[in-house]
Amino acid sequence: MNNNKWVYRFQEGSKTMKELLGGKGANLAEMTGIGLPVPPGFTITTEACRAFYLGGCALPADLMEQVVSALQAVETETGQRFGDLENPLLVSVRSGSVDSMPGMMDTILNLGLNDDTVRGLAESTGDERFAYDCYRRLIQMYGNVVLGIPLVHFEERLDFMKREMGCTEEGEVTAEGWRRLIENYKTLIQQETSGAFPQNVMEQLEKAIEAVFRSWNNSRAIIYRKAHRIPDEVGTAVNIQSMVFGNKGDDCGTGVVFTRNPATGDKMLFGEYLTNAQGEDVVAGIRTPLPIRRMEQQMPDLYRQLTELADKLERHYKDMQDIEFTVDKQRLYILQTRGGKRTPQAAMRIAVQMVEEKIITKEEALLRIDETHLNQLLHRSFDSSAELDVIATGLPASPGAACGQVVFDPDTAEQWKKEGKPVILVRTETTPEDIHGVIAAEGVLTSRGGMTSHAAVVARGMGKPCVCGCEELSVEDRAFRAGQRLILEGDWISIDGATGQVIAGAIQVKEAKLSSELEQILHWADEVRKLRIMANADNPDDARKAGMFGAEGIGLCRTEHMFFGADRLPVVRSMILAESREERMKWLAQLLPMQEEDFAGLFRAMGGKPVTIRLLDPPMHEFLPNLEELQQQYYRALEHADQANLVELEQLIRKVRSLHETNPMLGQRGCRLGIVFPEIYEMQVEAIFRASAACLSEGIKVAPEIMIPLVGHPQEIRHMRQVVDLVAERVLGREQNAIHYKVGTMIEVPRAALTADQIAEHADFFSFGTNDLTQMTFGYSRDDAEGKFLNHYLEQKLLPHNPFQVLDREGVGQLIEWALAKGKTANPLLRTGACGEHAGDRSSIMFFHAAGLDYISCSPYRVPLARIAAAQAQLLIENVR
Repeated sequence: MNNNKWVYRFQEGSKTMKELLGGKGANLAEMTGIGLPVPPGFTITTEACRAFYLGGCALPADLMEQVVSALQAVETETGQRFGDLENPLLVSVRSGSVDSMPGMMDTILNLGLNDDTVRGLAESTGDERFAYDCYRRLIQMYGNVVLGIPLVHFEERLDFMKREMGCTEEGEVTAEGWRRLIENYKTLIQQETSGAFPQNVMEQLEKAIEAVFRSWNNSRAIIYRKAHRIPDEVGTAVNIQSMVFGNKGDDCGTGVVFTRNPATGDKMLFGEYLTNAQGEDVVAGIRTPLPIRRMEQQMPDLYRQLTELADKLERHYKDMQDIEFTVDKQRLYILQTRGGKRTPQAAMRIAVQMVEEKIITKEEALLRIDETHLNQLLHRSFDSSAELDVIATGLPASPGAACGQVVFDPDTAEQWKKEGKPVILVRTETTPEDIHGVIAAEGVLTSRGGMTSHAAVVARGMGKPCVCGCEELSVEDRAFRAGQRLILEGDWISIDGATGQVIAGAIQVKEAKLSSELEQILHWADEVRKLRIMANADNPDDARKAGMFGAEGIGLCRTEHMFFGADRLPVVRSMILAESREERMKWLAQLLPMQEEDFAGLFRAMGGKPVTIRLLDPPMHEFLPNLEELQQQYYRALEHADQANLVELEQLIRKVRSLHETNPMLGQRGCRLGIVFPEIYEMQVEAIFRASAACLSEGIKVAPEIMIPLVGHPQEIRHMRQVVDLVAERVLGREQNAIHYKVGTMIEVPRAALTADQIAEHADFFSFGTNDLTQMTFGYSRDDAEGKFLNHYLEQKLLPHNPFQVLDREGVGQLIEWALAKGKTANPLLRTGACGEHAGDRSSIMFFHAAGLDYISCSPYRVPLARIAAAQAQLLIENVR
């Protein structure tokens, strides 16, 4: 015997039972419990939905027995009977997921009507026109939701009937008109399904419940869940509630109201209503609703009652509410309440207002801040009134909006930028060599690459919009195709890095700015959080931006990004191509003052806050031209008998081939490069100490931290630390004691995590490079994985998240915890942080806080989010305790 309880009457539940009853069911139960005018009903649980799918889309065996029992209790409360010929009880059947999914699933109203009960409804209400209007609505909804007949077929017949009768509004249709339409609808159902509209009301109810469960997996619900990271396995509840009617006459109505303006946050009732209408009419767009303020004139007593109930609900739930109501013959009913969707600006304002009004605490306000709201607030966005001609959609790799003229190579981007033209850099994919074009561009669009591709990572670090992996794009010679559209170089396009949309033409962009409410919330976050928030910054402008957003220092400066400028790349290439140490030293001598200037700029921008500088990390071939491009140049020179150029190109091709590695990300890069060519790292370290001394002489405090990349063995960090100390002694001399520098490493190789106690003996700090640590732990090449198989893994639920976006706690996370424990045991003063892409992800920040890291470092534009997420992590741990 199955003892599962599938059904709960509203009196049996509460708002704490949201996981079981869904958001709508829990709120209906809660409102019933606090005495609000809620039509009686009951909820079928989310557990029943899961059982439905596990049973091959069949209702659990004893479910309908429990439904009948709960229905009898509703009959007792209302004094009506389901299927009764004289005074029939009618019910609504609505979905109610745990997380609000407005409009994504299906609803059926007026269930319980048939050819007999409709006459009973007409007699009991004294309104035949109203009764048959309800019946035709039921047949239309049932036919669409349960039987799967496209809604347009019903609407076409309704429109034809109205034209035939000379009616412009549905309220003008007579009872006879509705009867004729009902027969028309029945014929349609017979034609489309080879079956009749069911006259058995219990059959109607059972099929409606099944249909609402099925709507959990309709296409729009699946898309919505994916976009909002709602788990597929949760399921939906079903709410069955006695009908109240807003369509009995002009003294009736229905509406939707927010307790505050969801666009601005203003404390005022905001919403719409319709007289003589049912609930679906307000959102269906069939009639133009009236602003809720008009209700104050037409129904002043009910408006005052609605205002009082709205205030009561807001204070009870301690949040802005979205309320559905119906007026049935001058009696107000509340059909639903839920937390109202709001704009990012409104969310901040409402949170601060509610603290000021003592409805919630500062801590509660912090816990409500949504990551997506911050993403939109801190980046430029399109004018919401603009019409968008979307020609393609890719991955939303870096939030923000941008418009500009299309260019296809970084040199053109840089040149057009100098001429004052805003540009969008479009590439099949970007490489480090394209950095000057990325810097010049308003935004970046690529046809290949994933959320953590080169283009995505660099663009996020700069706060530039980026759309990656837009496979609908075919990049050609100075043009790209998107479907049937051909976009030429110089044409205007716009991109939205928050949605992945590519839009033809120029769309007006709004600049982002920190509101006073957001600044207040960030101040509250700083009072709570324990994690320090640093920023990834490679130039003084980014460092100042990070400081403006509240960064407490630079946690990662990637020095390779300093080498791609037009004045530097030729010097770097010459240094790489050098055939001897002496020749290499000559070119390094030219780079030294450039690096000194770079580091001094960062120290000045940070004003005494720590600046962590990672020594050169990527493989050397990334600074050289692409081999295929060189070969094409060689063939052109051969064709034109350009002997001087041929010799130079032959040398360049030979060098590029000699530097070729089968797997460059696991080849001669990071500390391996510094060990084989120590003069390169010595130049960078010298530049750091010369810049430190120069700033110190200007009265500027400095706190340089030198990061040795890609260490996997304690001997590597020991060797490199000796190099740093020797250079410090040579450059600083007596001033060495005045500059308190630190030497540490980035933990990005699994072996480094496993032997962290040995490495910690030679390091002042660990910074977990979670991008590479994820690659090496999973054995995934990041770009290849996202471009080829990772989406299939996610779609088939082989992985819960993209591990390059949300930290893999079971694998990568375990390595981090292991390294922390072993490292701090060997070196209690060891400072630990994380500086990969995950340091800007809320879920990952929660893990970093729980693991016991001292700081995280993210892109400047993610600093506000990180400050709030770190505070939320602290509050959640305190709540658990």
